[in-house]
Amino acid sequence: MSIHSVSRNQSHLVWDNSIQPILRVKSGDTVKFDCLDASNGQINPETTVTSVTSLVFSSLDQVNGPIFVEGAQPGDTLKVEVLSIETADWGWTACIPGFGLLNDEFLEPALKIWKLNKKEGFAYFDEAKGIKIPLNPFAGEMGVARKEKGPFSTIPPYNTGGNIDTRHVTAGATLYLPIEVEGALFSMGDGHAAQGDGGTAIETPIVAELRFSVLKDRPYTKTPHFRTPSINVSDEKYYCTTGIETDLREAARSAVRHMVMYLEQEYKLDHVEAYMLCSVAADLRMHEVVDMPNYLVGMMMPSSIFSQQHN
Repeated sequence: MSIHSVSRNQSHLVWDNSIQPILRVKSGDTVKFDCLDASNGQINPETTVTSVTSLVFSSLDQVNGPIFVEGAQPGDTLKVEVLSIETADWGWTACIPGFGLLNDEFLEPALKIWKLNKKEGFAYFDEAKGIKIPLNPFAGEMGVARKEKGPFSTIPPYNTGGNIDTRHVTAGATLYLPIEVEGALFSMGDGHAAQGDGGTAIETPIVAELRFSVLKDRPYTKTPHFRTPSINVSDEKYYCTTGIETDLREAARSAVRHMVMYLEQEYKLDHVEAYMLCSVAADLRMHEVVDMPNYLVGMMMPSSIFSQQHN
């Protein structure tokens, strides 16, 4: 099987089936992608918070590609095996006005630049307080072209993939995408070093190797499906806050809000630090959705990221 390469400058900013492919590959081939971070290079290790509000938003969340996979036809499924993902030695997390689950409560820009300890597999959130985040690299953006005439923003996810931001699609995972146009026209980007379920991430440049196969026998693949590698939950313990509302989104907002309050009180984090920590480390889970009219959503913070435990 052949191995191909895609460079950082071979990218585009919208999903559109009229964009010409940069590469044609056969089913079974491997492609190595070199991707900038989601800021498209606008943020670097020396960037300060003053630059957050001057970001060119039309240049964010670029994806590298598209890749034409020979033999791929509408109705088929593209099997994407994630063979490896390597981050840079730095990353960033930001509060960007207008973005995020609590964007109406966190109105000021904020920026955290992370140093990623790739050898030991973690990044300190606060070294003095002993708070460190395990690294689990993945690509937030992986998708194929839609059948409808574009352009479509790369910011949201679609039935064909895109900004799925799913932390379980890491090295060893397999993603299945429904093909809507000839050749599939696959693209990827938005490297993450770590993220909680439902959150935003430690953004970082990545180098990833993917293997593509066309499957003809999966008519049930109508949205992104994925198979995870082995997940070692070991003896992890969690502290969980909950939100109980008649609307799922409001229940999620409430759960996050309560976790922010807990972190402020128990770990003496400031308001923005607590919100950022929720985003990169904690998991949002639907715990109860059948006892109408209320839904219960939990935010689960892993205890292992803290060197000191609290009540």
